Amino acid sequence: MQEEKKLHTEKGRKLKNVSKKNLRTMQKTRKHHPMREKARIVKYGTKGFGRNIWLSTAATVVMSITLIILFVTVVASVILTNTADMMKDKIDITIYLKPNTSEETLAELSEIIEKDPNTKSIDTSTSSEEYEKFLKENAESDEVINILDDEMKQLMINKMQSTMRVKVYDVDNLDSIKKIVEENELFVKYVDKDKAPTYDVNRAEIATITSWARIARTGGIILAAVFLVISVLIIFSTIRMAIFSRREEIYMMKLVGADKGFIRGPFLVEAEICGIIAGFVAATVSYFGFKFLSPKLASYGINVDSINGVLESNQLILVFLVFVAMGIIIGRVSARLAVSKYLNKA
Repeated sequence: MQEEKKLHTEKGRKLKNVSKKNLRTMQKTRKHHPMREKARIVKYGTKGFGRNIWLSTAATVVMSITLIILFVTVVASVILTNTADMMKDKIDITIYLKPNTSEETLAELSEIIEKDPNTKSIDTSTSSEEYEKFLKENAESDEVINILDDEMKQLMINKMQSTMRVKVYDVDNLDSIKKIVEENELFVKYVDKDKAPTYDVNRAEIATITSWARIARTGGIILAAVFLVISVLIIFSTIRMAIFSRREEIYMMKLVGADKGFIRGPFLVEAEICGIIAGFVAATVSYFGFKFLSPKLASYGINVDSINGVLESNQLILVFLVFVAMGIIIGRVSARLAVSKYLNKA
């Protein structure tokens, strides 16, 4: 038994001597071969990733979910804001004027309202033109067309209001337009009292969509922050366990004078590998997920053109790089926190 113990002790000493000798050699050649040192750091970091594969996988999955949530938050905010802007751009204020208001009068009214700085464009229509629009809208209805003889036509024209459709730059600031319509003498004379101008059409829908965009942005940021904390904690635990399992190796590296950069490098690489994989996975899932959902979103009138434009252009590569870069940053920051706390204790 004593002889076996002696052999075992001698064998351990030889292995330690060999390890120390290798470390000393690496330390001597480090200054002359910086690329070789970096290659070794990457090699040891890759081995560490495989050695803690289950924790590394868990960290990668949670980090992927975090990045996907961030993508969904940004996309939801952008498309809902764009949809609200698109609806605002389509809004026009329709001012109903008395039937058979002449083109000359419409031109005078247009000149008055054009002076308002909020006015973007004006489109006027006489009673006869409104009647022609009515015919086009009901061209496929034989019942309507058959009853419209000359007498009925004239009767309808005499009942149809002339219209003025005003597009504005800011639909949330219509006070100046309202003041002109309600106080200008010519407008007061010709505005139809039986049909009020359409100041508030679609305003409720726009307010709802804007509110959704705000909720999506706030909720997404909160949810992403929660998963970000979880992913940091998992990476933190992974690096801590890796440091604990390699404490003897770290101790020997310190004995032979290995610098802090060489000791902590593999742990940072291990976390960065998690970030690279998570970034690529999250970008792939986000891309195909959005491409699948975008036709359905568009069918509900949601404006997805801006996001589709990015994903269908050369900027797609940049999107993938942003995902990967964010994954690397999250992994590296988490690893540095763990290394700074536990490496000195190893």
